Amino acid sequence: MANRKPSQAEINRTLWQACDTFRGVVDPAEYKNYILTMLFVKYISDVWQDHYEAYQEEYDNERLIQRKMERERFVLPEKATFDHIASKKDAPDIGQVINKALEKIEEANKRKLEGVFRNIDFNSEAALGQTKDRNRRLKNLIQDFNKPVLDFRPSVVGTEDIIGNAYMYLISRFASDAGKKGGEFYTPDEVSTLLAKLVDPDSGDRIYDPAIGSGSLAIKVAEEVGDRNVVIYGQESNGSTWALCRMNMFLHGMDHAEIAWGDTINSPEFKSSNDTLETFDVVVANPPFSLKKWGKADAKTDPFDRFHRGLPPKSRGDYAFLSHMIESAVEGTGRVGVIVPHGVLFRSRAEGRIRQALIEENLLDAVVGLPEKLFFGTGIPAAILIFDKSRSDDEDVVFIDASREYEEGTKQNVLREQDIEKIVTTYRQRTEIDKYSYVAPVAEIAENDFNLNIPRYVDTFEPEPEIDVAAVQQEIESLESELADTRQTINEHLKALELID
Repeated sequence: MANRKPSQAEINRTLWQACDTFRGVVDPAEYKNYILTMLFVKYISDVWQDHYEAYQEEYDNERLIQRKMERERFVLPEKATFDHIASKKDAPDIGQVINKALEKIEEANKRKLEGVFRNIDFNSEAALGQTKDRNRRLKNLIQDFNKPVLDFRPSVVGTEDIIGNAYMYLISRFASDAGKKGGEFYTPDEVSTLLAKLVDPDSGDRIYDPAIGSGSLAIKVAEEVGDRNVVIYGQESNGSTWALCRMNMFLHGMDHAEIAWGDTINSPEFKSSNDTLETFDVVVANPPFSLKKWGKADAKTDPFDRFHRGLPPKSRGDYAFLSHMIESAVEGTGRVGVIVPHGVLFRSRAEGRIRQALIEENLLDAVVGLPEKLFFGTGIPAAILIFDKSRSDDEDVVFIDASREYEEGTKQNVLREQDIEKIVTTYRQRTEIDKYSYVAPVAEIAENDFNLNIPRYVDTFEPEPEIDVAAVQQEIESLESELADTRQTINEHLKALELID
């Protein structure tokens, strides 16, 4: 008998409760890898089993069934399924059993999954404790994932992106718990949605994120295209986060995504056949804010000439990522959207010269100021810069101050749907709204020494109401009279009580 289709909320709640196995023992930045890997194994096991059973009903020839299974998105060998792992939950070497299953999955799916599990060790004493404690925790984890509500067979959950949504939900919760570290691998959902709408991808676009993290932003951009006819490319320097991104792409059905592991600024992996940078239709990123030691020394002789507008300061890598992104966009049509700290808008010297060059080349299209406390691990407000290589010579720059329109949260503030819609509509229609947006001619920006600080263009000053001096004086006199009467009354009470003469 088929299980009842669980709701997204039920799945999310059950998965989050599974984290109790590690809370208080393992750092959230670490235990997310175990939870998300087990979710991945459970999902592919359920899909594999569901398809096998469907072929069994259709064909009575085992050889034909096996040939059909070989054409699936992935191959799941024996002793690599979740059911096999669950059957060994009491084994004294259960950690090693899981590790071997992961090795088999990688080996059988080299093109899509090679290296995905290389940074995860279910037999790690340092991470999961000594043998007895480790085995108990792993047994609890397996049992948590063996609950009926976590039945991910397509015949049960249908065609909705329940698994992809669950994976994103977990990553967002882990990012919240991890604080500052969370910002290194996850861009809040609402910010990703906003940026995706601002860059407005088209069907057939190649989307690139040079600081892709767990992939949430790039996936949002891809989902903005209704037919999903896009390909994602990305690079991530952290090995564990790179693995999460690879799994995230797979769970969202983006099997053809190409995710490279390495330092984008110092060793960009996406190069064309003639050793120049590969270019893409849409380039987006939420790079690390003001990264120190980003690689200025080597940038002086950059073989890709990414820093021809100038070298960013060695202690702030914001313009290093920005320069890389601009050079990675297709000439004449490419679009770039990047999240930056506000200092990028107005800092002078080397950064000011790069900013001036970008504006003089007519690349900058919009500056959007965001509310504070939107991002994990930092309360500072950020901005979004949009660059467009298809701009004509006479276009202006849209400035939007969206910093005051949001929903206040305990830990973080959130952009509401109406806030996102207002920003996107204002940008697309290039409208001016009092105390919210302004369309600035490039000549005006030049007059401001190419300073992009939003208050220079969007006047948000709220005048104080005029003070009626005579009315205020009259109110003071009235209060003084009331005070005198009150003092007299108090003195009379004290005399009656014989407390004063």
